[in-house]
Amino acid sequence: MRTYLALTLMLCTSALVDAGPTTAPASILSAAESFLADFKQEQAAAGYQVSYQLGSLDSRLQLAPCEGEPTVEFSGDPWRSTHPRLQVACEGDRPWKLYLTSSLTIEGDALVAARPLNRGNRLDDSMITTAKVVINSIRRGAVTEEAHLLGMEMKRPVNAGTVFTPYLITAPDAVARGDHVMITATNGSFSVRSRGKALANGSVGDQVPIENLTSSRTIKGIVTGPGQVLIPM
Repeated sequence: MRTYLALTLMLCTSALVDAGPTTAPASILSAAESFLADFKQEQAAAGYQVSYQLGSLDSRLQLAPCEGEPTVEFSGDPWRSTHPRLQVACEGDRPWKLYLTSSLTIEGDALVAARPLNRGNRLDDSMITTAKVVINSIRRGAVTEEAHLLGMEMKRPVNAGTVFTPYLITAPDAVARGDHVMITATNGSFSVRSRGKALANGSVGDQVPIENLTSSRTIKGIVTGPGQVLIPM
């Protein structure tokens, strides 16, 4: 794996030293290595395979001594990048902070299209299968729970093997224009129900115009489920 390393220093002037005790680059890399090793172990327990690599620091780098080990954390989301930055920091009287760019892959099962799919297809289990992918190379995030796909509609056509992301799917309309719906008007514990007709398509959470079939008035309601519209009073 090719090594990628970038170093950005955000330091107090006092953190740079010309002589005396310093924090050696080797201890900084050791702390970063330990952090990534722990991350690898945690993800292995969850069924993911992690590989990583760090480059080298300039051996001439001199930073103020750090009491204890420097703290290390990801400065971005490692699940959305194969080159996440690591923030290494030291607190104290002469604090310092630097960033290392790592090379990181997280491989695991993701849900993919079992066959070519068209825009508007309603997903069922025959359309979904799993495949090993580098999950953090998928910028928009892979869907890993089948329950999050079943019943959803495709926003656009895809080829077999395409990884499902949240941007490829949408919730289907719970009501369609012309559907007869049940209107529930509520005010605290008091509610009234009546029949209506949807004048536009809408999915759960959408506000759509509804014709009340009793009064012939047009009102706006919030779709709460298939054929169900709520009118807050």
